[in-house]
Amino acid sequence: MSKLEMKVPSPGESISEVIIAEWLVKDGDWVEKDQVVASIDSDKATLELSAEASGTIAIKAQAGETIAVGAVACIIDTSAAQPEGVKSEKKVEVKKSEPVSAPVKETTVQEKSYATGTASPVAAKMMAENGIISAQVNGTGPKGRIIKADVLNVMANGFDSTSSPKSSGNRIERREKMSNLRRKIAERLVSVKNTTAMLTTFNEVNMKPIMDLRSKYKGKFKETHGVGLGFMSFFTKACSEALFLFPAVNGRLEKDEIVYHDYSDIGIAVSTPKGLMVPVVRNAETLSFAQIEQTIATLAGKARDGKITVDELQGGTFTITNGGVFGSMLSTPILNPPQCAILGMHNIVERAVVESGEIVIRPIMYVALSYDHRLIDGRESVSFLVKVKELLENPERILFGGKTAEEVLLGL
Repeated sequence: MSKLEMKVPSPGESISEVIIAEWLVKDGDWVEKDQVVASIDSDKATLELSAEASGTIAIKAQAGETIAVGAVACIIDTSAAQPEGVKSEKKVEVKKSEPVSAPVKETTVQEKSYATGTASPVAAKMMAENGIISAQVNGTGPKGRIIKADVLNVMANGFDSTSSPKSSGNRIERREKMSNLRRKIAERLVSVKNTTAMLTTFNEVNMKPIMDLRSKYKGKFKETHGVGLGFMSFFTKACSEALFLFPAVNGRLEKDEIVYHDYSDIGIAVSTPKGLMVPVVRNAETLSFAQIEQTIATLAGKARDGKITVDELQGGTFTITNGGVFGSMLSTPILNPPQCAILGMHNIVERAVVESGEIVIRPIMYVALSYDHRLIDGRESVSFLVKVKELLENPERILFGGKTAEEVLLGL
């Protein structure tokens, strides 16, 4: 008898334990080599555990259990014979001559599995927000798993709201164990409040110049680069320019030393079904608008799908968070340690403002900069935010290193 022990891989240097989020197979099931058998939650990201060989699996750590990195999660009996009637998913083929609608029962790996009725993280979030229960959804994902498309299909076709927990009238309480990621976020937030001298300064930005620029070029930008032209690239470029002028805002405290960075690794806060994650755009000061938009889209998608890596979440020097997408008018963002500053974006609202002695209507966004007063003084924080405002209200300055086209031509 030959048995293979599968151990929990290390998600990163500083992580010593993880949580088995869920098993995608049952104890005693036949698994194929490279088949994903479990998902693992660390305090930074979600990983997939794939079978290292084909055989019968014996689960040693249950779903929801905290397990040390390097500990045995399961054992695969590689000498076990493949059960009759269970065929490898890799061998399932449908000939082109066969009608798509024809039933092919003999190629079904398993009619039922533990996954039937369970939902992916994104699907689960959508169900919770819309009061949909798993019994109302027909899962079409792997082994009956409920995916985002299944929930959208139910919402499009309508569903019986009388069976929803929101409308049942029952006073039900549910208890769920905090995920490793959610618990780590809680610990870090409390630590920030207790160990930093956090202060917030505010300003407002007239977004009309950027909105006009986007309206003029967004079609051609999309056609040329294959990605939309959003506000985030403007804010990222403006911040990277301002960080160069005010290096303390881009620094961090390390014991009794100040560490300055000559580069801008800007974290972009992303809301995911498992909590807030901050993937990092490396060397933002060297990237074009299209490269920033493409990088943000890729990282945000990976974060929401639970496929972000630890390396993609570490090492930021400054963070931007956009509460405006949820309708926030104003907030005081909390620091993302060990960084010493974070910029908060908010929703855009048409407001009456005075320009050249006249009252006009302009799309205004309130912005907030939270910073650690131990490292950053009021002069630097306010000047940094004013510079960001100036660049956003004059987007041509972003393109010419903080100067107007005329100043560049005149060598000023």
